[in-house]
Amino acid sequence: MPAADWRTLELPNHKGTPGWEFTELRKFDLASFPKADATPASIEIPEPVLPAPDGSIVITQVDGAWEKVPAVGTAGPIVMPLSQAVEEHGALVDQYLGTVVDDADPFVARNAAEWDGGAFVYVPRNQTLAAPVVLNAIQAQQGSALNWRVLVVLEEGAQAEVWEQQLAATDGLVNVVFELVVGQNANLRFLSAQDLDEKSWVFGRQRARVGRDGTLDWVVLGFGSANGKVFQNTILDGEGATGKVTGAYATRGRQHLDFDTTQEHAAANCVSDLAFRGILSDRSSVVWRGMIKVDPGAQQTDAFQESRNLLLSKKAHADAIPGLEILANDVRCTHAAAIAQIDPEQLFYLRSRGLSQESAERLVVEGFLAELVERFEEGTVRDALAAALERRLGTVLGD
Repeated sequence: MPAADWRTLELPNHKGTPGWEFTELRKFDLASFPKADATPASIEIPEPVLPAPDGSIVITQVDGAWEKVPAVGTAGPIVMPLSQAVEEHGALVDQYLGTVVDDADPFVARNAAEWDGGAFVYVPRNQTLAAPVVLNAIQAQQGSALNWRVLVVLEEGAQAEVWEQQLAATDGLVNVVFELVVGQNANLRFLSAQDLDEKSWVFGRQRARVGRDGTLDWVVLGFGSANGKVFQNTILDGEGATGKVTGAYATRGRQHLDFDTTQEHAAANCVSDLAFRGILSDRSSVVWRGMIKVDPGAQQTDAFQESRNLLLSKKAHADAIPGLEILANDVRCTHAAAIAQIDPEQLFYLRSRGLSQESAERLVVEGFLAELVERFEEGTVRDALAAALERRLGTVLGD
């Protein structure tokens, strides 16, 4: 089916479009960002949020430029640009592309019409992708639109770990669409980080569908951009599925980030656990809106969500809006939300032990973020998450 014409679709209105109340697009013109060229000028690669672990399989795209990898068959795992996969494994890609995310809004429609390159990760039934996959999308052409498309498919019993990051050497528009398909009894860990230029716009539609007894462990990091909105949705589609989502953001200046998350329990006996934490400084603002949705018949649901925000200045602003939509009668669903400034008593205690004001504040913030890191077992992912948060904290605090 051809993609909808994004030029004919109206942009969301913060006064009339549900979910867009906190992100103003009145002065935004989607058509003013031309599609990025396929041949970017030579650039200095930005520092990654998630450095590639030793032995990783790495795919890097700069603007619209991408390179083919050696062809492989479908008997084993496939890791290649999505455009190449369409050429070489078209029937396989067609089974999944566009099945998790539709193109009903102008951002997804433009992505569907203009993406080039992208990334495709496929793991056949009962196979394990031994090495982590690292996917890098880099914006280098100022004022351009980078439409980044990622499709990850794990068949029944498959396992994989995928790290994805959006980086920038200049400002523009980054428009991302992720489709994650986790089959029956499959296990996917997916890390996604955004560290764009702080004058950029970012929009994202990121959706996962998890089959019976499948497991998805999803990490979301939002550090860069000036403005934008990202939808992050987990659909537990088969009985016994599990979805764990860990999110962190750290903003400064006048940055505005808007996260919209959904944990949809579409089958019985599923478990979801979502935790977002953020630190905000200067005049920055963040919105987190979360929804636990329990469909009819999804009995024995166990769902939890929380959003906790630490304001480092009196002019920073956070909105945390948890929600429940429950259409079954045998469930356990809980949520928590908190917005606070650093406790003066904690600072007083630390300073009375000889710490400076700056050191005391940093120690409190590090402790606040450490609880996210502790959601992971010791190893490469935990170390990478801790290092990413430490680097961003230094930027936000002006170290």
